[in-house]
Amino acid sequence: MILTLHIHFTRVSDIMTPDHLITSPSIPMTAYRDAFGNWCSRIVAPQGEIRLTADAVVNDRGAPDVVVASAPQHPVQDLPAETLVFLLGSRYCETDLLSEVAWGLFGTSPTGWGRVQAICDFVHHHLAFGYEHARATKTAWEAFNERTGVCRDYAHLAMAFCRCMNSPARYCTGYLSDIGTPPPYGPMDFAAWFEAYLGGQWYTFDARNNVPRIGRVLIAQGRDAADVALSNTFGPNTLKSFKVWTDEVRDGFPAAHGR
Repeated sequence: MILTLHIHFTRVSDIMTPDHLITSPSIPMTAYRDAFGNWCSRIVAPQGEIRLTADAVVNDRGAPDVVVASAPQHPVQDLPAETLVFLLGSRYCETDLLSEVAWGLFGTSPTGWGRVQAICDFVHHHLAFGYEHARATKTAWEAFNERTGVCRDYAHLAMAFCRCMNSPARYCTGYLSDIGTPPPYGPMDFAAWFEAYLGGQWYTFDARNNVPRIGRVLIAQGRDAADVALSNTFGPNTLKSFKVWTDEVRDGFPAAHGR
């Protein structure tokens, strides 16, 4: 199994209690960094049942996602080489199928931040959220036509539109608590959002929530969900249960957990 469950290295200085991955039964584990810089673990799972648990306490500033409305879009010829891969089509983001749609919808919108936000606004209203609409094979093109999805579908569709409009966009997965939002709270889960490259840096966008949020804890980044799967298993397996919780602890630090 390849497991992508560790908090991203960019948050390492915020980790108060490390998110050590524990297996039951205890088995050997090795770690490596993938091509996108994500921390991954490798195990050989024994026959029978295995339980994986990770628990962490993370110090968060409590500040909402940064908004820089003046951030400009770069001409493609001026983009850094490392951003170009995030302009291309990928497993879940069919830029070839969505290009004409994208230019029809956003071709006259302001470039830069305004265009990415216009894309998020459209996707936020175009898709109806529901866990019953989730499936592992669902692509941006399918989400656009079916008009339903979960957070990963919102991210994939918005990213595909951004790439069609020549703005690099990369997929992000991590913890996103309900800290800072009024009840009633939805079920805790891992979350997906994306980052767009504008004005010389990457900025967070979230077409699902479409408002700045606090307490995001990044786990991994990639071209789309295929690059940041929480687990890849090379053999038959059955998922028996899955639980995620993110709570604010007493001293005010948000905690991120996964099981």
